[in-house]
Amino acid sequence: MAYTKIHAVTATVDKAVAYICNPDKTDESIYISSYACAPETAAIDFKYTLDHCRENSPNKAYHLIQAFAPSEVSFDEAHQVGKELADKVLEGKFSYVVTTHIDKGHVHNHIIFCAADNTEHNKYHDCKQSYYRIRKLSDELCSEHNLSVIIPGGERGKKYNEWQSDKNSTAWKTQIRKGINAAIKASSTYEEFLLLMRAEGYEIKGETFGEDAPKFISFCPFGKDRFVHGSIKSLGKEYTKERIKERIELKRERKAVIPKRDYADKRLIDTSDEKFQNSPGLQRWAAMENLKIAAQAYNEAGSIKELEQKIATTAATGKEAKQTVRRLENRIKDLAEIIKYAEQYKANKAYHTAYKKSKNPDAYFRKHESQIILYGGARRMLEQGGIPLKGLNIDKMKAEYQELTAQKKELTATYKNCEKELKSLNRKLENLNQCLGRTGTARPGQ
Repeated sequence: MAYTKIHAVTATVDKAVAYICNPDKTDESIYISSYACAPETAAIDFKYTLDHCRENSPNKAYHLIQAFAPSEVSFDEAHQVGKELADKVLEGKFSYVVTTHIDKGHVHNHIIFCAADNTEHNKYHDCKQSYYRIRKLSDELCSEHNLSVIIPGGERGKKYNEWQSDKNSTAWKTQIRKGINAAIKASSTYEEFLLLMRAEGYEIKGETFGEDAPKFISFCPFGKDRFVHGSIKSLGKEYTKERIKERIELKRERKAVIPKRDYADKRLIDTSDEKFQNSPGLQRWAAMENLKIAAQAYNEAGSIKELEQKIATTAATGKEAKQTVRRLENRIKDLAEIIKYAEQYKANKAYHTAYKKSKNPDAYFRKHESQIILYGGARRMLEQGGIPLKGLNIDKMKAEYQELTAQKKELTATYKNCEKELKSLNRKLENLNQCLGRTGTARPGQ
């Protein structure tokens, strides 16, 4: 997974594009790609779209950088990941130029895209949520390409090795937080919480209240030799002893009826861990929990055969929906590009005609250079795409675009629901197989 950052371009789009397209950085322009614009005239293309935008903000474009760990990715693969990221982030709505720089110790991509989209002419909204989406999409793409993680300076308050351990759910603090949360959910009183935490193998000190009591409660997981403070700085504000007690008391004060605990989607508890071997009470508790999990899974499944059939059907439905979404995304992207060029062609055709008829073509070209260049580029792209220039019906294209977008939205919800249901069904099957001693059974849909 790669490090990403983004910033707005408020002026000199042409210079920004020229920088990322530098032949010395892109292996003599081999690693340059674009969508709905030409790299040489991107600034003009962007301006045309921005001139139709209703929002009055200074941002003309955005510059997104995606950097990979040194020596882990080929130039070709890095460029492919960059194009895939641009397509996923911008969804075929925004014109962009993507380049891969290979002149540094680490390969990195530059993506410059227009601040306004080509279809609705709305501005791209750069905020924390949109950045987190970029980072998530970049992480997913790099995972698909088996690439590693770069953390720029580490997350606040975490060193790199702790961050990496945290991602693998092995960091001490993550384990302790999970243990505390689980114990709070299962406890009716603060004293019961302490007993349950100790039954889980934790050593606890500083749990008392009063003037002479220690300031912080501290936890030490089984098999470790270091305590971790339940303080705001260490575990967070939700894990001080005052807040833990308050969270348990708030549970009792709730007026709403607490629904019956759902065991169906829970995973069986692994009792092979050393802490279970040393605690008969913990073993009995785990055995009861596992029986509840297996019983509910069996009751809802009907039979293992029926469960496996449902998994296969759900997996097939989700796969078909996802494949259709990908086909729709490609068509939507192509159609959006055609619509943009069709609009440019129609809007600037009069300038081209006047230029041909002008008594002083050179003077007319100097005055209307942008419009004439846009017309020529749009006409060339439409002809290359096999789009008839006579009778261009932009409204019909836009109607098809809206229809395809609606289909994509509906099918995306379908395959995401299937993925969620498949995860739940496979967990039930895994639990039943474990309880019945069935080993080596492949999970359908996986």
